[in-house]
Amino acid sequence: MITTYASVPAGFTVYSDVNFMQFPAGEQHFTLGPAAQQQVPVRVLITGTDANDYIRAGLWIDYAHQHGNKVEAVIPYLPAARADRGEPFGAKVYANLINSLEADQVTCLDPHSPVMTELVDNLTIVESAGVIAADPRIAQRRYAGVIAPDAGAVSRAQKAADALGIPLFRAAKHRDFATGKLSGFSCEQLPDNGRLLVVDDICDGGGTFRGLAQSTGLGPDRLDLWVSHGVFSGQAARLRENFGSIFTTDSHPGHQNPDVNATILPVSSFMF
Repeated sequence: MITTYASVPAGFTVYSDVNFMQFPAGEQHFTLGPAAQQQVPVRVLITGTDANDYIRAGLWIDYAHQHGNKVEAVIPYLPAARADRGEPFGAKVYANLINSLEADQVTCLDPHSPVMTELVDNLTIVESAGVIAADPRIAQRRYAGVIAPDAGAVSRAQKAADALGIPLFRAAKHRDFATGKLSGFSCEQLPDNGRLLVVDDICDGGGTFRGLAQSTGLGPDRLDLWVSHGVFSGQAARLRENFGSIFTTDSHPGHQNPDVNATILPVSSFMF
């Protein structure tokens, strides 16, 4: 999904008066409404991974540059950040697509891999720790601790724990070296009382989080989940068996999965 923003003479920001369309041959295009004459393009928000949205954003940024205006591209969920090695090198391909927009600034949220952040030009990163700590729905719960579900989540979970002023507990995934498949989970000793918040960047099908919850022996009366990007595919609805509250943003269309019924924090409330 793409949303474009502009400033107006009164000094505030509005939705741009622009209508995106597709020619019969398949090319993307847009037309301007009458209010556009009094608007100055300032920002485009892209959520999800639809390549056509990136084409639309590129067209709009080109229009803005032709009129001498600078534009920020807010891309909370960096596509293919998990494909940061191997063949094909997906992170590089998507980074090239983002760079082709020629945005004057690109802003993302809690990127999965530092590899991709090195590939995207003019990038500003919004970390999740400050977002978590500033959300009153989380602050009012007075968590007893934060859990990092695996080694890759420790850094962001530690920052969240520090921002909340509570301890971090580390969990780990274990694999069968013969097959490469997950064989189980473990977690540091957890407190006997109080709610705990599991923190990570992405939830796809939710298997890691369900496995972690089952290994702790704790249920939804003790566990909540924060993920910056809720893809919520496959059996993600089963997260409800393990977590009382599930928090995410609207950075990816998957956040709307009604069976997960996550509590949503709009990126527009803290990214611009």
